[in-house]
Amino acid sequence: MGSTADKIAGKANELTGKAKQAVGDATDNRSLQAKGVAQEAKGDAQQAKGHAKDAVKNVIDKV
Repeated sequence: MGSTADKIAGKANELTGKAKQAVGDATDNRSLQAKGVAQEAKGDAQQAKGHAKDAVKNVIDKV
C-alpha cells in the first residue's frame, strides 16, 4: 500500500472506531467500546505508517 492509501485506510479505521465507541457508550456495550478502541488504534498506526513512508520518500528524494 502506498503512503496515501495507508493514511486513507487509517483515517477510515479511526473514524469507524470512534463511531463504534460512541455506539458502545450509548448502548452500554463494553465489547463494542473495546472493539472501537482497538480499531481506532489500528487506524492511528496505519496513518503513522503512511507518514513514515512519506518521510522516507522525502529523504530518498533529497539524496
